[in-house]
Amino acid sequence: MLDMMGMMGKVKDMQAKMLEAQEKLGDIVTEAESGGGMVKVTVNGKKELLSIEIEPELLNPSDAKMVQDLIVAAANKALADIDGKVKNEMSKVTEGMMPKIPGFDLGNIFNK
Repeated sequence: MLDMMGMMGKVKDMQAKMLEAQEKLGDIVTEAESGGGMVKVTVNGKKELLSIEIEPELLNPSDAKMVQDLIVAAANKALADIDGKVKNEMSKVTEGMMPKIPGFDLGNIFNK
């Protein structure tokens, strides 16, 4: 028979660890670049854009479309990179908490 009290204790432990991990998502940061480093963006695990750096030589008004494209490319790369870091961090938090169930991956719980 299932140990309901033990299972409830594990659920409470997991909830506390998940809340702690969610709070730490802002501390997980990655930077990506495009245009050979001419545009750099930094994002955090909450998928917030923290900064954009643009090399001054790109700030010619006639190059505005190219700069926009480079910003989008760098931001998309950074957002893709942060997903891996968040999943890795979440898998550390949930390791050993739940049985391995195919298709049930708590590492993706904060990826929206």
